[in-house]
Amino acid sequence: MAKKQTKVEATKTVVEQEAVEVLDQPTVVKKPNRTEKTYKVLDDGWELKDRIYRLKGNKRPLSRSVRSANIHWFDENEGYERELKYTSNQRTPFVDEMNGDQRMEHIVFRNGILIIEREKVILQKLMSLYHPDRDILFYEEKPVANAVSEIEWLEMEIEALNTARDIDIDLAEAVMRVEAGSKVSEMSSKELRRDLLLYAKRNPELFLELVNDGNVQLRNFGIKATELNIIKLSSDQRTFTWGTNGRKLMTVPFDEHPYSALASWFKTDEGMEVYTNIEKRLS
Repeated sequence: MAKKQTKVEATKTVVEQEAVEVLDQPTVVKKPNRTEKTYKVLDDGWELKDRIYRLKGNKRPLSRSVRSANIHWFDENEGYERELKYTSNQRTPFVDEMNGDQRMEHIVFRNGILIIEREKVILQKLMSLYHPDRDILFYEEKPVANAVSEIEWLEMEIEALNTARDIDIDLAEAVMRVEAGSKVSEMSSKELRRDLLLYAKRNPELFLELVNDGNVQLRNFGIKATELNIIKLSSDQRTFTWGTNGRKLMTVPFDEHPYSALASWFKTDEGMEVYTNIEKRLS
């Protein structure tokens, strides 16, 4: 006859089984998110991080010194110019806040670049906030700002390419006439589409401006009418006339592009009548 298991032994068995089940489960270790960089921020809002400075114009001399003394910065809170100096033994770049001996240090770019470690806050502030040659001789590289700018440009490029793919042929011709001039009249529709896409990719900002410019089609309309001798532009580019009888249509205002002026004139009551007349002849 089997010996009955006591209540204590039964409880012990259950606990041991649960312990085995827990040990058998894989241990999940949550890895820290290393994609996001966080920096300690001082009381004045200054981020503690390494900073990179570059000479402007992609210049890369073996070495290039910038001023580390005899620098002045106008303090708007105090209302006067304050002298600055970079030293190795002071806790401020402002001369009027320094105490005791001042050990001067040089500021030197190597191959057009200067990397300042996060511990050198005084030098970083001097270069980023107060130095008179900042954004003239050198600049602080800001990867986040550059990345945002690149993203905005890429998004604009995508928008321009999508627009170029979908716009009608008349608007495509109007936009490309701004870029290519009279050559547009000799292009096939496929050549026009190809050049339009290339233009949108190369200069998306200007392309989108032209597409949204209400006058660009009117300018193209006037140019086509002139090329077909429906209207004529005088040699001094001051007067538009009818091509058939030489009757004067409009005078171009001083210092204004003739076809821009013509596009604006087409929107007047008199100009709308001429536009309708030309449109019938073009069709």
